[in-house]
Amino acid sequence: MTNLAVSYNKITTTARPVLKWAGGKTQLLPQLNELLPPKLKVNAIKTYIEPFVGGAAMFFNLYKNYDFQNVYLFDTNQELVILYNVIKNDVRLLIKELANISNEYFALSEQDRDEYYYLRRDEYNAFDKNFDVNKYSKDFIRRAALTIFINRTCFNGLYRVNSKNKFNVPVGKYKNPRILDEENLLSVSEALQIAEIKHCDFSETLKYADKDTFIYYDPPYRPISKTSAFNSYSVNDFDDDEQIRLKNIFDLCGQKGALQMESNSDPTNYIEDLFFDNLYIKYKIHRVSATRIINSNAEKRGSIRELVITNY
Repeated sequence: MTNLAVSYNKITTTARPVLKWAGGKTQLLPQLNELLPPKLKVNAIKTYIEPFVGGAAMFFNLYKNYDFQNVYLFDTNQELVILYNVIKNDVRLLIKELANISNEYFALSEQDRDEYYYLRRDEYNAFDKNFDVNKYSKDFIRRAALTIFINRTCFNGLYRVNSKNKFNVPVGKYKNPRILDEENLLSVSEALQIAEIKHCDFSETLKYADKDTFIYYDPPYRPISKTSAFNSYSVNDFDDDEQIRLKNIFDLCGQKGALQMESNSDPTNYIEDLFFDNLYIKYKIHRVSATRIINSNAEKRGSIRELVITNY
């Protein structure tokens, strides 16, 4: 086997999501782009805010096409915030760490790779969870590398934690997972140079909103059936009270002149549930067709309607 070598090539690719992420917006971007505010399309927006950054597909999409003076990317998932700040600040060291992990992994038999996965998962779960994530440290590099490795080798690319905030997804079955994508990491690092990446509640958005701001909200989706209640990307549940609190922030940011777009589930796919239609009755509600990609049952990975709510 030939070991992976770390080379520093000229950046030639457009940044794209580093992680597989449930609810990621890559496949919806053409429809979302059609619904962007005209003011953004003429580069008249100075600030972009994404309070639930997740896989960051929307940010990379907008970075490629528009110019911003300020970008704020928030999330309550501390591992995401750590990862993106490492990519921003120490991408070359991250690439080196991932190359080492890749070399170790691919040198093993298939059975030993499974054992390696669980050893790395145990290491990942042993990291301290009680500290200020917003104080950057080079100690984050190994942690960020394991976030990518586990995401690329776990079952179905899921990110799920239990009540003790421990990652509990089993190993996946992959012949040749792409653990290191050096070119994309360099492109992502370049894009993130203009962003402030912060571990905080979505209400922080209110501090930065004004008439020259565009905000894209992609919160944990409201479950639309008894079998689709999975939203455990963190130990805190995003229930209907949180959806209502988000709507209140949407109102307040709008009062400050911000242009806003929100994605969410459409409960009317299965039953006459008008939760969002009533909650956002004063706003425009668009229904778009999406594809479920991450589902343990392959038969349920089909087309489904989602909501896109705008205040313009």
